[in-house]
Amino acid sequence: MTDVAAREVLVAACEEAGLDAQDAQLMRAHSNAVWLLPSSHAVVRIGRKQHRGLRFEAGLALTRWLAERDIPVTEPLMDHAIEINDATVTVWRYYPQSADRGEPPMRDLGAILRRLHALPRPPLELHPYPPLSGLTTILGSEAAHRVLDPDDRAWLDDRAAELLDRYERLESVLGVDFIHGDPYPGNCLWDGDERVVLGDWDEASIGPRELDLIPSCHDHLRFGAPEDDLVQFFRAYGLALEEFRTWPAFDVLISMRDLHTLTGYIRRAAADDHAAARELHRRLGMLRDPNTSAKPWHGM
Repeated sequence: MTDVAAREVLVAACEEAGLDAQDAQLMRAHSNAVWLLPSSHAVVRIGRKQHRGLRFEAGLALTRWLAERDIPVTEPLMDHAIEINDATVTVWRYYPQSADRGEPPMRDLGAILRRLHALPRPPLELHPYPPLSGLTTILGSEAAHRVLDPDDRAWLDDRAAELLDRYERLESVLGVDFIHGDPYPGNCLWDGDERVVLGDWDEASIGPRELDLIPSCHDHLRFGAPEDDLVQFFRAYGLALEEFRTWPAFDVLISMRDLHTLTGYIRRAAADDHAAARELHRRLGMLRDPNTSAKPWHGM
């Protein structure tokens, strides 16, 4: 979805919800478009109906269920989603963040995940985690043909198939149950001076709990997050980092995360986002050449 299309959806959704979109500011445009409405102290998230994670409507019910159990989650401002054309819109409380303070520490995320994984399964319809579904879907689309040459598409197809085969044969040490699905540090927000909340529950599903620990490892491996932060994350979760790195699932899930991150860049590159196209091809080159894969990736 282009920024122009997302704004059109935003305006229509705000009219339906009785919110003022005149001062709307685009905060993020990746898998979802995220807009800030300063005068309403609200954040509007625009996603696609074909999203294969948790349905957006169910995501609202899930966050309410988690909040009732004292899990620190972002607060929805509406009890239902708004459907506009092929998009689904949800409205959330805005949590102002200080640039001077930076992201919440990884250890806070580790503590939240430890509590999350100790909960019983929510009384909602949660689907099995769909590994690499976004990537495998987009690889067959016109968008991928526009921005990837045949050799890169073939490599991605083969690599995804290999990893999916290995994923299906994994034995989880932590167990298969309710997971967040995408709990990377960027999904954590400060709520006041001390409390940290976890947002973006669209990927909530049933899967190996190891999946929830991989994004922080990936943040260290590919984006240069400090090793000590990762150690503190695992300490808060209740597991030794060095032990986790030796588990058979680690290499498979890290490699899957590598490919998972490409999906949004393919979509944005196809919408003529030149910076996204450069980063997409940079990451592909690094993944295909092990001698360069240790260089830090760039976030968008």
